[in-house]
Amino acid sequence: MVGSGTAVQVGILVATVGGLWIGARLLVDSVVRLARRFGLSELTIGLTIVAAGTSTPELVVTADAALADLGAIAVGNVVGSNIYNLAFILGVVSLVRIIPIERSLVHRDGVVLVASTLLGAAVMFDRMVVRVEGAVLLVSFVAYTAYLLRTGADPSDADLSPEKEGIPTALTERVTFRGRDTVLLVLGLAVVLVSGDLMVGAASTLARAAGIPDSVIGGTIVAAGTSTPEFAVSLVAMQQGRLGVSVGNVVGSNVFNVLGVLGVAAVVRPLSFGSVALESIAWLIVVTVVMVAALWTGRQLSRPEGALFAASEAGRWVLGLLGLVG
Repeated sequence: MVGSGTAVQVGILVATVGGLWIGARLLVDSVVRLARRFGLSELTIGLTIVAAGTSTPELVVTADAALADLGAIAVGNVVGSNIYNLAFILGVVSLVRIIPIERSLVHRDGVVLVASTLLGAAVMFDRMVVRVEGAVLLVSFVAYTAYLLRTGADPSDADLSPEKEGIPTALTERVTFRGRDTVLLVLGLAVVLVSGDLMVGAASTLARAAGIPDSVIGGTIVAAGTSTPEFAVSLVAMQQGRLGVSVGNVVGSNVFNVLGVLGVAAVVRPLSFGSVALESIAWLIVVTVVMVAALWTGRQLSRPEGALFAASEAGRWVLGLLGLVG
């Protein structure tokens, strides 16, 4: 029975990879077309709509943990997901293709990313996040998003069709009906989120069967699982050459996680957690500052840099699973 159960969970993991890929392709295709139609740049759409959508698993898991008075899981999921997003997702994506970065992403959104991380770390420093602090985080997130939407128009691209733009969306161009892109966006997002949720469940079941503690599962496997939508969307977007969606999705997701997800969780129920989480919070600050500094100096993420970031995340996982770090 144990072997059969393990085989089922492994099968679910394999199936969810396909689900994530299909859902991500539908999502990216529709988002690119909608961005052009409404005159928004791909970077803005990646930082807002796609980022919020792919961060829904973090929002659900963190809010559920807050309601269950599991502050350590709530905080661990947010912090672990953000480390994974920057170190592993951007690291792996850069191995597929060297990532050139728009100036606005570095000078504006890179600064916001560092500032939001430091703000989140400040409110978590005393190992508690109360409702007032959660409200401050939420207000900061709303203000940032409103600014992006107000300044994110890209008039020069607004009238370009996908064909003229050269966007490789042939997979969904053959599908034609009223409201196509909106339907495909919702469908793609739903497939990505359901697949990510199933992946988290299967991975957690396999980890517990192997005797891995819940605290480690939350900071590694669950964090990575809730970030699978970001990974799938960023990788597909990068392969299509949609750099704004790919990189903007990761940066926007991290800002959304710290300000929006953590803010919502704290408003739902004040969070408290142990001192072990402070190690991960400190590491998140280091990874964020180093990543933004690397992009600031060179305005690109090279393959060697990406490999180092991905390796650092692999090392964090190994140390965590061995019980050497929290």
